Formats: sequence, structure tokens, C-alpha cells
Amino acid sequence: MSIANQSELNLDRRLHHDSIKLSGKIIFLNPFLYWRRFDTNTDRWLREPGQIGEDQIIGNRLRFYPEIDWNYLEEDECNIKDGAVEMFLKSLELINTFHPELSAGQLLEVERKMAVTKKRAFERWVEKSYKRRLKSELKERQRFARERFLREWKEWFGLETTQKALLPLIALCVLSVFAGWSFGFSSNSCNPYFSSTQSTSLN
Repeated sequence: MSIANQSELNLDRRLHHDSIKLSGKIIFLNPFLYWRRFDTNTDRWLREPGQIGEDQIIGNRLRFYPEIDWNYLEEDECNIKDGAVEMFLKSLELINTFHPELSAGQLLEVERKMAVTKKRAFERWVEKSYKRRLKSELKERQRFARERFLREWKEWFGLETTQKALLPLIALCVLSVFAGWSFGFSSNSCNPYFSSTQSTSLN
């Protein structure tokens, strides 16, 4: 099999997981395949977790994860799966918006295939999204800590009592440097410079 045929086969397999054919029309299950029709607000709404209320997510947990007992999940795993539930709800809303002609039965077919083929993909997307958010929040906290540190030092240096306390210290440092330089200069001037000459003797 050639590289071109293998690439085409992989693309067909991916499109098979990302789409469903209903009444001769292909419906994309991957919400990001509709990005050309997004505006900025829709794109942000889709990409950022936390855009759908917690009550709505909890109410739809068993709809997309009927096999899971949520009471036994770790907190991180629960958050990721809740994010995946949010992605399911957003995707179905987008599909319904872009394909208003679909009947309730057809939307149910879309939902069923999506629950089978997109579950792990949505979980990976949510996990990466949370990692990006944590990294961004950590970077922002570090920037804030640096700014606060510099601001506190500026405020401390600006205090009148600080300036009064630092003036004698600065003067002492200047005098110490001057005394050290003077001592070094006087020590060098006391050492005579001997030039060595070689005497030659005639035999």
C-alpha cells in the first residue's frame, strides 16, 4: 500500500469516527469541524470549560456515562468527565444549530454514535484544556508575586525612616572603599622598584 493510499485510509477512518450519514447528508460529530462557521464568542464558548452550569452537567452525567458510578471517582477524574459531558452538550447544541432540519430520532442517533466514538477524545481535550489553564494561572500568580515583591521593596525604600537608616550605611561603605584604596596605594608606593641588570665579565 502506498503512502498516499494509507493517508487516505487514515483520513476516511477519522472522518468515519467524526461524522454520521443521515438521509444522505453527512453530519460532523467533531464540533471543531464547524469552526469555519464560528464567530469569536462561539469559539471561546466551545473551547473554555465552565460555560455550562454545574446543575445541567450533573443532570446529564448518566446520559453520557451510564456505566459509571460517580461516587467512586477521584476528584480529577470526575472533573475531566464532567468537562466531557459539557463537550457533549455543546456539540449537540452546535449540531442542532447548524442542522435544524434533523428530527428528534436523528438527533438521538447522532448522540448515540457520539457517545461511542467521541468520549475518549473529549476527555483528552478537556484534560489538555485544564493543564493549559493551570499553567496559565501559575504563570499569572508568579507574575503577580514578582510585581508585589518589587512594589513592596519600592515602598520600603521610599519610607523616610528607611532613607535615614540607609544614609549612614552608604556613607560607611564609601569610607571603607576609600580607606581600602588608600591603603593599597600607600603599600605600593613603599615598595621600591628594582631593575635587574646583568653584568658581563670579559675573560
